[in-house]
Parts: sequence; structure tokens; C-alpha cells
Amino acid sequence: MLRLEDALARVLDGVRPLPAETVAVEDAQGQVLAAPVMATTSLPPWDNSAMDGFAVRSADVAGASHDSPVRLRVLGEVAAGHVPTCDVEPGTAVRITTGAMMPPGADTVVPVEDTDVPGGVSTLPPSVAVRAPAARGAHVRHRGADVHRGDRVLDAGRLVGPAAIALAVASGAAQVVVHRRPRMAILATGDELSPAGEPLLPGRIHDSNTPALLAQARAAGAVAVSHGIVPDDPAALAQRFAVAVAASDVVVLSGGVSVGAHDHVRDAFRALGDLRLWRVAIQPGMPLAFGRTTPSRAGAREDADRPVALFGLPGNPVSAFVTFELFVRPYVRVLLGHVDASFVAPDAHRRVVARLAEAVTKAPGRRAFLRVRLVADSSAPGGLLATPTGDQGSHMLSGLAAADGLAVIPEAVSGLPAGEPVEVLLLEGEGA
Repeated sequence: MLRLEDALARVLDGVRPLPAETVAVEDAQGQVLAAPVMATTSLPPWDNSAMDGFAVRSADVAGASHDSPVRLRVLGEVAAGHVPTCDVEPGTAVRITTGAMMPPGADTVVPVEDTDVPGGVSTLPPSVAVRAPAARGAHVRHRGADVHRGDRVLDAGRLVGPAAIALAVASGAAQVVVHRRPRMAILATGDELSPAGEPLLPGRIHDSNTPALLAQARAAGAVAVSHGIVPDDPAALAQRFAVAVAASDVVVLSGGVSVGAHDHVRDAFRALGDLRLWRVAIQPGMPLAFGRTTPSRAGAREDADRPVALFGLPGNPVSAFVTFELFVRPYVRVLLGHVDASFVAPDAHRRVVARLAEAVTKAPGRRAFLRVRLVADSSAPGGLLATPTGDQGSHMLSGLAAADGLAVIPEAVSGLPAGEPVEVLLLEGEGA
């Protein structure tokens, strides 16, 4: 059996990000920039007011106070979205709303609260009494204070999220260049499987792997499509497998990957591609197949030499879930253009240290990933306590659904006592 790191190295060996495409900024959520975003406008694009009030010359109000207000003649007003129609001259003011352009001649804004004019909608007064001084530049957002035209506002390799979308649009971008999303085909194998919601015949179970893997794939950033349930028949598997390969960048099968009399996935991999690994020293998820192929080997002529990854995951639902996170998600992250792809060595927000709430046991020689719930505990390392979510059998879905993360128990031990610090890989969107 391969160590997890060695198996992952084989999976990721030679993988490169997918080609770039240009998409509308609002459609780039969850994709990675293949080119930087450059500002085509300054941000703010012009000096504007940060307050509702009056645009004035700071020299005119330097001596203003509540007991000795300075009265200024009001020349007009300017609202957000409109261009000023008059200049501010000595002894004058222009009423201004938040976000409106500063009129020429004004260098500061006096908030309406510091005047004798009531706030809210009111008739434009002929004059205003300013009851407090205002320093030059007070309550003014200056042109380019955030971004200057020509600045690089987002680097290539940046994951596009809501804040990045806002910055790109505000800086003038309507489109961005991103790595294409991977197309993933998901198949489930087994005569015992029935689609979700169908009445179960004796000996049958519902196919929970396909909907779970679809959700995991989409959360990872892939465009995932189900290719249905395949019976335990080599010819049927080969035919469905070929269709999936021709249409996808990644093909994920669950079930049929072990050594049973009806486990045909490894043979299908060998017939259509190259089998690069099988069996990894982890718990759950020891039987895991990985290979590579091209659409040409599936009989496709279009895009015939495009590399396609083949993953054969265990049929037990917890094993399928865990092996997807450990192997398929990192592969997808590389295709998307992420720099830090591995879930085994993820960014800080995916890995925490916690203290075991109770003793745990495992099979020696395999690295275990125990489903745990995390609760705050100021006395624990990292301020967290990790409690196993019940039976750790690879068929126990209730414990997986209750988990916040996977506690990593090293290969060399057969268990750990209560109170021992452990690393926990966080699961996105799981737990209570």
C-alpha cells in the first residue's frame, strides 16, 4: 500500500491548470484568475463627499463654533450622480450628499449635523450657519485614494470571490480571464443501487454516493454531471465509461474498486487508460484506483489528446467522501489554477489543532481520518475540543453528517488517549 503523500504525488504528477477563458466578472465566482486584473479607472474616480452636508472652503470655517457660527451663502446643491453646476467661492457653500462630486473651489465637507440646517429632505436654504471648524480635506474621499488607474488590483492565481468581484467591477472590469472549470463525470457502480427516492426492493440500497459526490465536486469548483448507476457488468461499465471519458476532464466512479468477484473498475481503467495506483494506506478508503487516459482511447475524435483523470473510489459512502476530499479535490484545485492544492497540506483555514475528547483506536499501519465534532475549549490546543461522532465505520453516514472535520491519526499508532493534540482537516458545510 502506498503512503498517502506518495499516492497524492502520483495523482498530481504533471497536472497543469486548464486553459484560460474570458468570462463576465459576475460569472467568475469560484474560479481562479489566469491573468491579472488592471484598473481602467481610479477608485474613487473623482473627489467626492463622505457625508451629507455642505461643501465649503476650510479657511472660511476655521473659526466656527457653536457659540460663534460662521454664516455662508448657499449657491446651490449637488447630489450623487450629478455634476456640480457652480464653484465654491469665499464666503459660500454648496449643499452636497454622500457620494456626490466635490464642486470646484471646495476642499472640505461640513456634516449637516454641524449646521443649523435640519437633516433629511428640506428646501434649499439661502444660507447656512456652520457651528464647528472643519480641517482641509475633512469628509472628502479623494480621487485614487483606493486604486489608481493602471494599478494591478487582482493578481493571477487569485480565487475570485464576492470581494474580488466587487473590486474588479469598481475598477472598471466587465470581464476577467480565468482558468476553465473542470468537467467532471460521476458514475456509481453496483447492482444493489437504486436512485434517490425509489422504493427499495429486497437487497437494494439508495445511491447516496452520486448526489454527495456531485455536491463535493461543485463545492470544489468543477462542473459535475451524473452519468447514472452502472450495473456490475463489464460491458455496460466499459460503454458508460467511454462516454464519460469523451465528455470530461475528470471521471469519478464509486464502487467496484476492491477485489470482489463483481469489482470491474480496475479492469476498465486498464482497458481504457493507465492504472497508476491502487490501495492507499488510509482508513477509511484503502481501495482507491487512479489512472489517466485520453478521449482518443475512448473512440472520440474531437479533442482526442486531452488528458482525462480516472478516479475509482470505494463504494462505502464515508470512504467515497473522504477519498474525494483527499485526492479528487486536490486534482480539481490544480486544474482550476490553485497554488496550494493539497487537502493534506491545506491553507491555514482548512487545518486546525484540537484536543481529543476521548480515546480513539484504529488499525495500525494506516493513517486514519476520524469524523469529529469541534467545540470551543479554552484549555485545549488551538482552543478546540474534538469529539468523535460515534461509530467510525465507513458505512456510517450519520457520523459524517454530524462532523466538522477529520481528525488525523498517524500510521505508526494504534490509537491515541483522551487529551492528545491532533490535527483536524476542516470539512466545508458539514456538522451542526
